Amino acid sequence: MPIHTVTKFGCRRLRQPRASATLAHRILFPALPMSRDDLITSAFGRFVKVGSLAGRVGVSMLGQQAAGLLRDGPVRQLRKNENMVRNAMRITETLGEMKGGARKVGQMLSLHEGLLPPEVSAVLSKLQKEAPAVPFDKMKRKLRRAIPDYDILFESLDPEAFAAASIGQVHRGVLRDGREVAVKIQYPNADRMVRADLKNLKALLGSLMALFTDIEFEPIWGEVKARLVEELDYEHEAENIRRMGEMQADCPGIIVPVVIPEATSKGVLTMEFVEGIPPAEAISDAYPQALKDQWGRALFEFTLRGLFEHRFLHADPNFANFAFREDGTVAVYDYGCMKEIPEDIAVGYAGLMDAVIRRRKTAIPGILQDMGVFKVDGQQLSREMTDPHVDLLQDIVRASPPYTFGEDSSFYEAMYELGMASWQEATDIRFPQDVVFINRTLVGLFGNLGKLRATGPWRKLLRTYTSAGGPA
Repeated sequence: MPIHTVTKFGCRRLRQPRASATLAHRILFPALPMSRDDLITSAFGRFVKVGSLAGRVGVSMLGQQAAGLLRDGPVRQLRKNENMVRNAMRITETLGEMKGGARKVGQMLSLHEGLLPPEVSAVLSKLQKEAPAVPFDKMKRKLRRAIPDYDILFESLDPEAFAAASIGQVHRGVLRDGREVAVKIQYPNADRMVRADLKNLKALLGSLMALFTDIEFEPIWGEVKARLVEELDYEHEAENIRRMGEMQADCPGIIVPVVIPEATSKGVLTMEFVEGIPPAEAISDAYPQALKDQWGRALFEFTLRGLFEHRFLHADPNFANFAFREDGTVAVYDYGCMKEIPEDIAVGYAGLMDAVIRRRKTAIPGILQDMGVFKVDGQQLSREMTDPHVDLLQDIVRASPPYTFGEDSSFYEAMYELGMASWQEATDIRFPQDVVFINRTLVGLFGNLGKLRATGPWRKLLRTYTSAGGPA
């Protein structure tokens, strides 16, 4: 969760869809109808909400299947895509109103490349935007219960939240000793809301996934559930921050806030307030491109270190989780969603990057198979499926002069087209659950670099962190 701005951004840059996805494009931008202070906390109330959604979506899908029998192929596909988008709108509106685990699950799924049709992911990405804040009187009661020494510790606390998300919101405050802090307060009954949502949403989303794709849902759901349950424990997040601070201590470019332990509990997280330029301002013309390039390199190296060196990845790449400073450094917030990277998975991704750098396309299917990515029948992925993705990455890492993200829309157009094609062809692929949040993070990184229009020595950095030695 950011501690610098009330505006959240999606993590993926999307091109205007073609005819089959025009409905998705039209509904990406209007604001979602979300109540400011209606917080449905009872398990029954949330069950009714999700159950009603499931009923509406189910009827829609059955109607589509029946109507499809009367249409030819192209028309049937067009109507299918439009219906998927309409149902994604229904899901987005409902989950956006609910906060808690419902909204968070939608956010997580929207950023997993290849899991859902691109049209559906585009609509779900609306959930990345800022949630409405809960009135301060409700949050202050939660704060006083969670921190018994509140009146002793705090000099003041701003009643206006300057960031609000799925599970909690952030208020700026001042401690008695004069330190400025950011205080993240969990919503009342957030634990109950999340656990009810996890129970209700599994059946709904599993059924919907079965309509969209044959991709195995259980590993994905297991990973989403694990990360979401971890985010409920702010003491766990505080430990993540401490651990990441130690890892990044000797790494230039990244600032990790310091936790105030005496003002932290399972439901409240207090950190030093780190000043920074909000993302919306950072990407404006107010700052020189050379500075934006520095920020982009810092984000790139931060992700590479997490994946390959520390094997402890900040897996919430929402652009609003970063603040930018005029010395070229980047402050990183929200450590609730962290991913431990198994050694074999890190080695696999390093092998993939090495193969891309060296133009060893033939090695890619075998590396993926060793990582646990293969067809249902155990066979390697075909070169026809992997080569186009390799070509795209090579355009980035082998460009001379160095590649500029966001400068040429052709990359994002090609990525979108590949997403459309791959989703249709990838329904019989199996993959380990460990890659779910890694891929989410990499997609988010590319999107963030595009917002900054960053240019950098990407190949050199990849070789540094993946140990891809020799001529390339």
